[in-house]
Amino acid sequence: MKQKHDIRIALVGDYDEGVPAHQAIPVALDRVAGETGIVVEFHWLPTPEVGDGAGLQAFDGIWCVPASPYRDMNGALTAIRYARENQVPFLGTCGGFQHALLEYARNYLGWSDAEHAETAPDSARAIITPLSCSLVEAFAPIRLLAGSRVAEAYGALHAQERYRCRYGLRKELEAEVFAGPLKVSGYDDEDEVRAMELQEHPFFVATLFQPERAALQGDTPPLVRAFVQACATAN
Repeated sequence: MKQKHDIRIALVGDYDEGVPAHQAIPVALDRVAGETGIVVEFHWLPTPEVGDGAGLQAFDGIWCVPASPYRDMNGALTAIRYARENQVPFLGTCGGFQHALLEYARNYLGWSDAEHAETAPDSARAIITPLSCSLVEAFAPIRLLAGSRVAEAYGALHAQERYRCRYGLRKELEAEVFAGPLKVSGYDDEDEVRAMELQEHPFFVATLFQPERAALQGDTPPLVRAFVQACATAN
């Protein structure tokens, strides 16, 4: 029987044992479980298996994981939309951040032709575009905004995190994208968006960096802890 603090998390993405973030995610979740006493069961959900999203009802939280392009972009977007609209705790890291932006733009802002330059490089409506400076295997500082969930999770206004990324939000769209309930919660030293969260949602946080990878260095990622605790609270 499911106990009060047992939670199930869907890891939406296409598992690849060679991806450091994929290696780190189970370690991060196990560390959080050991420290909090929350029993965490996680299930890798390949993007082609998301379908219409009906199966997502079985989960207490959804984590859209790194390593895009996904085998089925629509599967990832369906899972993100399900979490956003149904108040299901959500964490998006790296590719999950990019696709959370894309889902929000298409389905909340009504930009139905919004695209990701990784999969639609010739699109005039690409909102996710190549970074001015690639962040592949970078370890860089982030400035967190006071009062944000992310800052609360870290207990600080500054952090250093790992990236493996070449794409981010098109800078000139920032004001429009974040004019509504979706808000910036972290910038890099060049004032580029690196973390965001959705207001009036139990927990909807996405980062361009990969906080889970701290687990491979023997540290418990604060953001993963906050996500798991949100799943347990909403359960």
